[in-house]
Amino acid sequence: MVFDCILVRYGELALKGNNRREFENRLLRNIRQKLKAFYKVKVTKTQGRIFVELGGEEAEPVMEGLQDVFGIVGFSPAMRVPLEYDDICRAAVQIVENSTPRARTFKVIAKRGNKQFPIRSQELNRQVGGHLLQELNDLEVDVHQPELKVHVEVREEAAYVYGNDRPGLGGLPVGSSGRVMLLLSGGIDSPVAGYLALKRGAELHAVHFHSYPFTSERARKKVEDLAELLTRFGGKIHLHVVPFTEAQTAINQNCLEAYSITVMRRIMFRISERLAEKHGALALVTGESLGQVASQTLESMRTIGHVVQLPVLRPLIGMDKQEIMQLSKRMGTYETSILPYEDCCTVFLPKAPKTRPSLKDTERTESRLDVEALVTAAVEGTETMVLTPASGESEFSFF
Repeated sequence: MVFDCILVRYGELALKGNNRREFENRLLRNIRQKLKAFYKVKVTKTQGRIFVELGGEEAEPVMEGLQDVFGIVGFSPAMRVPLEYDDICRAAVQIVENSTPRARTFKVIAKRGNKQFPIRSQELNRQVGGHLLQELNDLEVDVHQPELKVHVEVREEAAYVYGNDRPGLGGLPVGSSGRVMLLLSGGIDSPVAGYLALKRGAELHAVHFHSYPFTSERARKKVEDLAELLTRFGGKIHLHVVPFTEAQTAINQNCLEAYSITVMRRIMFRISERLAEKHGALALVTGESLGQVASQTLESMRTIGHVVQLPVLRPLIGMDKQEIMQLSKRMGTYETSILPYEDCCTVFLPKAPKTRPSLKDTERTESRLDVEALVTAAVEGTETMVLTPASGESEFSFF
């Protein structure tokens, strides 16, 4: 079957009142960017729908691209036919005959947006349904739980006939909620947190702390690969790689061992905030889940977060490890995350980290460091890469 176009539906955006047009236009731009490799495709918007005109391109690869775009709640490959009853019926028969697996029960759902069309919606349901029963002997009507819903949308310029909707990712279009700075490690959690931030419309920058030679170049490459996997959903992503060896060594040599993780995270937060302000990010995003490890108790979160002014978003806070792993597998980062390369959080790991650190004791042990000098040196030595989904290539800059 040759489809002419794909009808794209968006749900939450329609509730944005006076800002709706801005969200719609953002989604339109994101879809065009995602599908730019399909040069025959044309993306348009009209009357609460986005149409992806295929122009001869195969529907399936285009729909695979749409599957990764936040803001889309569903889409359907459709046949566009003239505003003639016979053409609508012929298209409905093709939709049923080509359904996979072949549908045995159906219902027709007609919408008559074009009031000049002579057949009302309910009558169109009845007539098209009757035609399908006449043409296809093994077909039955089931208005409650049909295997196939045959949609007929009658619009001003044409009628569109299509089958069951395919679900999209939902959420908001990336870029519609401002920019955030994701603390990206090589583990399972932080890429999932980045994914969920993208789902709520945030544009992503990522910061990674690299402690060479305590951590290897393979560990850094692993993080680059994770950031690149996220570009599938977020488009271009800036990855800021922070030299963290000097800070980590100073912590190990000067601070109480039990507080080393707490102090390390506080310095990470300070550096991340500095980079966020430099690049226009309005919040930090972490992969923390309450109670998962020593630095993720409420006491630890309070003590660590005390050093920054920006909001700290923790999208995984209510999820358990199993839920995080399942989402990681669905988004395609799990296999990379479990590669056995160390990261800076495993360097100088204390035997008994403080799980409920007090702010006063943390500040006391931290006072043995020249924190400002460590933060400034790390920020000035940060290397920035720009990762893009199309080429898998990256651009570099130093500042």
